[in-house]
Amino acid sequence: MIVLENLRKTYATPERVSHALAGVSLRIDRGEIFGIIGRSGAGKSTLIRMLNLLERPTEGRVVINDQEITALGDAELRTFRQSVGMVFQHFNLLSSRTVRDNVCFPLRLAGMNRRQQLERAAEVLALVGLSDHADKYPRQLSGGQQQRVGIARALASKPQLLLCDEATSALDPETTQSILRLLVDINRNLGLTIVLITHSMDVIRSVCDRVAVIDAGQIVEHGDVLDVFLHPQHPVTQSLLSESGMDAEGWREMADGMEGTLLRLSFRGPSILRPLLSQVSRDLGVDLSILQGSVGRIKDTPYGQLVVAVQGEAQACARLPAVLRENGVECEELHQ
Repeated sequence: MIVLENLRKTYATPERVSHALAGVSLRIDRGEIFGIIGRSGAGKSTLIRMLNLLERPTEGRVVINDQEITALGDAELRTFRQSVGMVFQHFNLLSSRTVRDNVCFPLRLAGMNRRQQLERAAEVLALVGLSDHADKYPRQLSGGQQQRVGIARALASKPQLLLCDEATSALDPETTQSILRLLVDINRNLGLTIVLITHSMDVIRSVCDRVAVIDAGQIVEHGDVLDVFLHPQHPVTQSLLSESGMDAEGWREMADGMEGTLLRLSFRGPSILRPLLSQVSRDLGVDLSILQGSVGRIKDTPYGQLVVAVQGEAQACARLPAVLRENGVECEELHQ
């Protein structure tokens, strides 16, 4: 659905030239939730604003639904933007208008008559669970409720694409999870493509199908969330995972002085629910010491990753990786 080709964004001042984006190319599929993660200043906000041309690239192309939006004139761009909804970090609601009128506001700008505005507002407020709050003002709502109004407003024009700019970073953890569940429901029920940016690996893990890691204006790693989480390649990705409690290299300190073969075992899907390690250990007569491990869920898929030290008879230890792979476990030998 979305193709980004060699996007560059440069800001020039008399003192210096800054490169916010330095040649970003990405493809985003229709109907998926795609996450873009990076630290502050990495370029993620600039990148997501390219998708509706709130920021124009210095170089490169943005193609959405086979239409090159970087080639559109002002009038065509205004029409295109009606097909893209955007949810902001700080809600950006009009404090002097009711919840209903906040949702109606973009519809009025698009020229829809009042009766149609009210009908559509009622539909999207029901979708986000705020039908009973339509006559309230933003100051009367909690932060999570205000963000639901922001989501309803973004959905009002029936967009094909929803952009979320740090949509949960101003919320507490419990409210964050409720908003993320709402976004997943919207994605599934409406078939809506969602692109979100965040600095939190936990947000990516909860809702995204694929992820791109951005650093210094460049995409340093991208792929399916499970693959990126279980096998991070770039130091930035590894650092972000470490900060979220998934330290891919924390086993090294634990393995100091440990004898035996070191293996990283990655489970996904149904295999995580089986007592596989205990069975294989008994069958082969090997001992397993767990040096590091994490078990959880990435969106709808259970996953687990363990670093183990294997001790026992040499032939049995050598057979272990093949037996595990036959049972759907990824197995990688590690070197201290």
